[in-house]
Amino acid sequence: QVQLVESGGGLVQAGGSLRLSCVASERSFNVISWFRQAPGKERELGAAITWSAGSTWYADSVKGRFTISRDVAKSTMFLQMNRLKPEDTAVYYCAAGRAVKRVPSTEGYDYWGQGTQVTVSS
Repeated sequence: QVQLVESGGGLVQAGGSLRLSCVASERSFNVISWFRQAPGKERELGAAITWSAGSTWYADSVKGRFTISRDVAKSTMFLQMNRLKPEDTAVYYCAAGRAVKRVPSTEGYDYWGQGTQVTVSS
């Protein structure tokens, strides 16, 4: 059972930056991603990265502002969030799948973190 632990959330003003981290207890997955869920909205996939090749994907809403990366040796994934907007306010979840068939996909995720709150004030 892979455990995912997120950190790095907080309160920031619009235009600011935050860096989220997700540490995995083991590396038995092929894709690891960041989802987010804003109050009253459905959870959405924001960014994904394939663990072995490091190929990335971004939702249009974050493309050009967010960067997903991973440190294989430390079993850690990162989400660098720049030029934050109030609409980025959400709980951000790290999720990993053993056999996610394609990127992007919202299916096939076996493991989820507890979530970290990101609040962007205007």
